[in-house]
Amino acid sequence: MKALTQLICALLLVLAMPAWADIGRDEAAAVAQRANGGRVLSVDRADAGGRAVWRVKTVTAQGEVRVVLVDVATGRAL
Repeated sequence: MKALTQLICALLLVLAMPAWADIGRDEAAAVAQRANGGRVLSVDRADAGGRAVWRVKTVTAQGEVRVVLVDVATGRAL
């Protein structure tokens, strides 16, 4: 019974977390694409100034490679 109660409490904690807590790799790629267009080449998790970010490398239609940092917590391009 105690194990079941602990499991239920753990599930409730997970369900209570906000959906926007952290954005994923695909969401970061979409943010970077909207920010500067082009095609996504890679998405890597990194640290920028003590904050967790997604480092998204894109290439524009003109062949320019650009890097967009996307905040993991907020989903905003930096």
